[in-house]
Amino acid sequence: MRQHWIRRLTAVLLVAGLLAAPSFAQGPASLADYQARLDQYNRARQQYDNVAASYWQSVTERRRQREAKRRNGEPIGADDYVMTQPPVYAGPPRPVDPRGPGQDTDPRKPEIPTVADFIRAAAEQFGFVPNRVSELAFKRAYAQAANAAGLPRDLVVRIYAFETGGNGNYDTQAGTSPSRPNARPISPALGYNQLLSTNTVGLLAEHGDEFLKILRAKAAGLSGEERTAMDRKIEAVKRMIALSRSVPRRWSEYDRLAKETPGGIGIHAAVLDRDLGPLLQVQKLVNSVQFARSKGLRRPLTATELELMNFTGDGSGIDMALMPPALREQVPTANFFQQQGYERNPIARRTGVVARLIADIDAKMDQMARAQGARDMAAAF
Repeated sequence: MRQHWIRRLTAVLLVAGLLAAPSFAQGPASLADYQARLDQYNRARQQYDNVAASYWQSVTERRRQREAKRRNGEPIGADDYVMTQPPVYAGPPRPVDPRGPGQDTDPRKPEIPTVADFIRAAAEQFGFVPNRVSELAFKRAYAQAANAAGLPRDLVVRIYAFETGGNGNYDTQAGTSPSRPNARPISPALGYNQLLSTNTVGLLAEHGDEFLKILRAKAAGLSGEERTAMDRKIEAVKRMIALSRSVPRRWSEYDRLAKETPGGIGIHAAVLDRDLGPLLQVQKLVNSVQFARSKGLRRPLTATELELMNFTGDGSGIDMALMPPALREQVPTANFFQQQGYERNPIARRTGVVARLIADIDAKMDQMARAQGARDMAAAF
């Protein structure tokens, strides 16, 4: 149980003398005091990391075990999940560097690019500037793409409601909102279904030819400056696709490209484009529907089940959807996340077990679907 891991970690920290260490005086700390606190924090954090690594390795091993059993048509039971909650860091917080901003950096928290960064990199690397239209115009383009792909209106609206709080704009980045203009993003996720930059790279690599076909069809109906602008966009997208296909077709390679290279960062600006953004986000949902069918789920996905796949990844989402109902009240949500994803996901941590996670998502969809943005999305259909 979660308490077991907390007691274990607390005991380790007490033995190391980390929880019992005297506090420092209030007020501006000297560099010596700061360094002492930082050393204390690093020791506590290392002790926690050692305990946590064992837990999350168990989660990974059980996940592989379930995948093998499903491939072989074997039943899944409680022994195929880690049934205890993950350990929680209970040591001292990381101290603030008295030398001021820029000095107090934590290597565990790399800087996350912003919308402005994505747009700047796209212009520099590909000569691509997204066509940013009004919110209602983007919603209409999104609804048109969803209709063409055969996605039901209710499903699309409920995904939008959950991911954006019912009022998010097409350029909303995770951790920000129109009401908090100075908030820092917590991930690269953008748009109506919060597409990750890694998703954008992968979608262009795997579906780029389909997207180009649609853009060329649009170009055929244009003339003058509009045709010239669309032709430039097509050429830029071709360069994006070429870069996305320059790495092996694996999530880890897409992730490295998206997060560690200027071109990969720039590719994510495509989500903001009126012509490309809807295609990318709708294709992500379509891929999830097709993945569920490939895993044996013949009935239509509910919006909550599709959100589980969007929320945790297709493999983990369908893992929960296919779980025996009796186990949902017992199995911790941590079984369906990587450690970093779980630790920055307040919903997964708060709900604790799968049944409560599903209920929480469903209730939030019900509530947020009544917001004006969600009503506008429904009307766009």
